[in-house]
Amino acid sequence: MSVLLHNLSREREMENVHLAGEEEDIYSGYNDYNPTFDSEELENDVGFQQAVRTSHGRRPPMTAKFPGTAIGARPLATAFGARIPLASSMGRPMTGAVQDGAARPMTAVRAAGYTSSLTRGSAFDPLGQSKGPAPPLEGKNEDTPEEKIKILEKKVNDLIEESCMAQSIGALQLALEKAKEAGRKERALVRQREQSGNAEHINLDLTYSVLLNLANQYANNEMYPEALNSYQVIVKNKMFSNAGRLKVNMANIYVKQKSYPKAIKFYRMALDQISNAHKELRIKIMQDIGVVFVRMGQYSDAITSFEHIMSESPNIKTGFNLILCYYAIGDRERMKKAFQKLISVPLGIDDEDKYIPSNDDNDSNMVIEAIKNDKLHQMERNLKVLAEKYIMTAAKLIAPAIETSFATGFDWCVDIVKSSQYIELANDLEINKAITYLRQKDFNQAVETLKTFEKKDSRVKSAAATNLSFLYFLEKDYDQADRYADLAMTADRYNPAALINKGNTVFVKQDYEKAAEFYKEALRNDSSCTEALYNLGLTYKKLNRLDEALDCFLKLHAILRNSAQVMYQLANLYELLEDPQQAIEWLIQVLSVTHTDPQALAKLGELYDSEGDKSQAFQYYYESFRYYPSNIDVIEWLGAYYIETQFCEKAIQFFERATLIQPTQVKWQLMVASCYRRSGNYQKALETYKDIHRKFPENVECLRFLVRLCTDMGLNEVQEYATKLKKVEKMKEIREQRVKSGRESSSRGRREGSAGSADSAHSSSTKGERLSAKMRSLPGSNEPYEASSPKEIDASYVDPLGPQMERPKTGAKRRVEDDDFADEELGDDLLPE
Repeated sequence: MSVLLHNLSREREMENVHLAGEEEDIYSGYNDYNPTFDSEELENDVGFQQAVRTSHGRRPPMTAKFPGTAIGARPLATAFGARIPLASSMGRPMTGAVQDGAARPMTAVRAAGYTSSLTRGSAFDPLGQSKGPAPPLEGKNEDTPEEKIKILEKKVNDLIEESCMAQSIGALQLALEKAKEAGRKERALVRQREQSGNAEHINLDLTYSVLLNLANQYANNEMYPEALNSYQVIVKNKMFSNAGRLKVNMANIYVKQKSYPKAIKFYRMALDQISNAHKELRIKIMQDIGVVFVRMGQYSDAITSFEHIMSESPNIKTGFNLILCYYAIGDRERMKKAFQKLISVPLGIDDEDKYIPSNDDNDSNMVIEAIKNDKLHQMERNLKVLAEKYIMTAAKLIAPAIETSFATGFDWCVDIVKSSQYIELANDLEINKAITYLRQKDFNQAVETLKTFEKKDSRVKSAAATNLSFLYFLEKDYDQADRYADLAMTADRYNPAALINKGNTVFVKQDYEKAAEFYKEALRNDSSCTEALYNLGLTYKKLNRLDEALDCFLKLHAILRNSAQVMYQLANLYELLEDPQQAIEWLIQVLSVTHTDPQALAKLGELYDSEGDKSQAFQYYYESFRYYPSNIDVIEWLGAYYIETQFCEKAIQFFERATLIQPTQVKWQLMVASCYRRSGNYQKALETYKDIHRKFPENVECLRFLVRLCTDMGLNEVQEYATKLKKVEKMKEIREQRVKSGRESSSRGRREGSAGSADSAHSSSTKGERLSAKMRSLPGSNEPYEASSPKEIDASYVDPLGPQMERPKTGAKRRVEDDDFADEELGDDLLPE
């Protein structure tokens, strides 16, 4: 087209060219020009001015007709549209026009934003904004069958999504309801398709999704028969591709139902329908088969599955399961080989050195800072921790079994671990070796093993020294405990366990302020250290800073919600703060955790007794006696309660039990005789008094009651007992005179200013006062022997569930005083789970 335009312009130029003749001036004509291009006279051109001011120039052009064509009258189109140019009033040619009526050739080029259909003089509007807003969209007709089907499909998909979301937040019942509703909607959708004649266009993917979600929700709600039926519907439908994999889900349900043979059958059926291309899935199914065989006790079949997995795709969990199977059948050599395979399993994680920033490259440091705690690195750390846990557990399990002694077995495991990528676990195995000695009650070997770590690196040295300090503390060798606590702190000042042990050694020396400082430092290093917080509360209680102690135990209760020890300490603190109602509330919470704790029941009875509620006090005291019938304080209170309520016959059984517990205490036997006498059984009372006199011939109170009873009953033995009573009273007077003379000599010594004799006099005086007070506690000859007021029960607590506070099964009494404190046990280092 460019060639045609060029030729056209050449023709126009040639029209104005004049050949020079001999008679013509060759320089003439240069000043002549076409008046069409004269712009000076445009202001006077009426036609031009009219075209500018009006729409005269935008009139539609005249079209030329071409007879003889099939389309009739049609303009010859060019790239700029079918347009015949209009001449101005001055005969000025139009741009892009073809003169002399010649047709302009067609072109395939259209300028961007230009439309040939626009006539000259129209505004440039490529976006068509002058046409006004677009007409509104035509509304869909929802009454058509196709639209109804689409709407129903959307509802089904929404219900499936809502069911899955409900399951993710734990609302299993709601998830099941949504899945059932989706199933109903999907069946209505199928019926609607059949009615509209589109049965061949059924959405199989939607049906599969509905059935699978419904089966999963049945399984989550433990409705296993319904789940199996739903899975069976999917598996039997040949139109669903790869539905055979769902037999794994069915096998999992059979495992939960403990139908192990059926589970293995379905696992193998699923394995047959999965191609070898899905290697990882096949490995997982084989691992499930091995676990089911272990549950069935068929260790040989399980070993076959696990060995195949370890040869194809070894992993930590399968290696550990293989060791367990070998341990179950007692194969020592294969245990060793399996342990070596376990520690050689590649984890596929990066070395920790990768995350250490360098000092030179700032860009690399920024990248390392961004990735050192991301999700991937956390996953790697968790995988490494899991691998170390399995290796440690396997070593502790097989060490006593692979050799003749557990020490030799531990040494073999340590040597193997040292030659592997887990070399840092060797020291932990050595510490576990010491713990095994402790469990075997071989404390000397345990101490010797731990002492070998004194020359190791700081972390191991600190752990070993902490354990040694703890052992010596339990043996009440506080000097050695203090020494190793200092050693542990020197090796690692930020070890909270070492600080707690140091605080404990200071606590037993009654330096409570210093002990509190160590506990506070341990809390600064580890704010979740419950032992330090507990001991700090006890220290504040010793310092009589009860409000601060209460704050410590309230914080501890927020961490350990079900700790009976913490709740008991809170009750004791409220009692010291003279708030018995709060103390009672906390003791009731203690009993909600440990229902049968006799010490808490007795303490609760004491508080109700102090409040004047005798019936509630009797209930809790009696419950305490029922669980622990050897508490003298409880027995004494119950006996006194029955005497006070005039039920002396019932009090006899309690005082007789006290006599069995303390046979050398004459007061319990006197109480038994007094109960017989109060109840009117004088003959039994007389026999009891005579038996007491045979055991305690110098007891004045017994002889007085014998004289009184024999006199009342008219017996001839009155004179005999009266004579004995006089002799005993005379001996008693002689003893009192000796005591009195001793007090006088001691006071004389004090007047002389002798410090040593002053101490001796004070001791003698104290003994004399105690003796006289004891004598004054006995009743007079004219009154029966009465029980003294119930003694104050010690504010103590013993956790019956704790391993270190087990209740003895013998008749011996054991309690933990309220100033006992928790000793640091180092978790996995000393008492591994």
